Amino acid sequence: MKYTLDKAGAGPAYLQLYTQLRQDIVAGAYPYGTKLPSKRLLAEELGVSVVTVEHTLNLLADEGYIEPRERSGCYVCFAESEVFAAPETTPPPPPAHEHAALQEDTAFPFSVLAGAMRKVLTDYQTEILQKCPNTGAPELTRAIAAYLRRSRNMQVSPEQIVVGAGAEYLYSLIVLTLGRDKVFAIEQPSYEKIEAIYTANGVAVELLELGRDGIRSAALQRSRADVLHITPYRSYPSGVTASASKRRAYLRWAQAKEGRYIVEDDYESEFTLSTKPEETLYSLSQTQNVIYMNTFSKTLAPGMRMGYLVLPEPLIGQFRRNAGFFSCTAPAFEQLVTARLLDGGDFERHINRVRRKKRKSMLTN
Repeated sequence: MKYTLDKAGAGPAYLQLYTQLRQDIVAGAYPYGTKLPSKRLLAEELGVSVVTVEHTLNLLADEGYIEPRERSGCYVCFAESEVFAAPETTPPPPPAHEHAALQEDTAFPFSVLAGAMRKVLTDYQTEILQKCPNTGAPELTRAIAAYLRRSRNMQVSPEQIVVGAGAEYLYSLIVLTLGRDKVFAIEQPSYEKIEAIYTANGVAVELLELGRDGIRSAALQRSRADVLHITPYRSYPSGVTASASKRRAYLRWAQAKEGRYIVEDDYESEFTLSTKPEETLYSLSQTQNVIYMNTFSKTLAPGMRMGYLVLPEPLIGQFRRNAGFFSCTAPAFEQLVTARLLDGGDFERHINRVRRKKRKSMLTN
């Protein structure tokens, strides 16, 4: 394969090469088990350093497209069909107390948060006491849409975004939007409140067993579900991250039958050890049947019970009819503070700082 780089401002060289290699892998130009060109060959061909190519290959390995083998090179481990995938095994148990330890490591700087709060009080004054629209403050929905475009390659409009007081409230909105006649499938094991809230809302729930790279293929194929709720990045409590092959298997499952939806619960993915955020199923999907959701309870503070949904455009009208009459449960003040942190860059500076710290910790341990 011949690769070229645009040095006139099309983004960092390592990301340009990453995009081209990933496209070729997904298209089958490098089939499963194929060895990629060597680092030195790619570096010479493109006129870049070996370090730049190594950066690209590390990203592809992080996301499950390739597997580095010592003294041999990098081999493709992505398969569009899972026929050739490695045998599925039980995921290892997560390290003890890991979930609690990350809370301290990822704490948002209080001084920055307090400064944003003071600024909002000064700028908005009594406006913070007013009721905001049911889907959230316009300042926040616009800020979230802009953040997702620049950081996750998600092309969304503010009209697709629904803000609420935490993930648990949003789970209920999803049920109301899609209907209680749907069967919801969730990972086993998973965060216990997911099953509890879906069950409390009166829907049937299936438990699909996890392997090392995501839900086991046989369990997914047997499922009678209409809605698949997944946590692709570091599913709690197993710590399993879905591989690139598995993420596309989820999308194929949704596309195989009309009326199927995926709920992509993207909790904590901002804190990946990779130098770029995890790719989302929403950005990979071409059929608009992925509901994306995330929360600020991990990235800002647990006490700021705020999360958001991104609805695919065909679902906006259905949401408005079935659930749009509910008032927004997140306080206007906290929404405006979060919008300021997103618009001013403080949020992303914090994310990048935590990721650098975690990578440094991994290298020194």
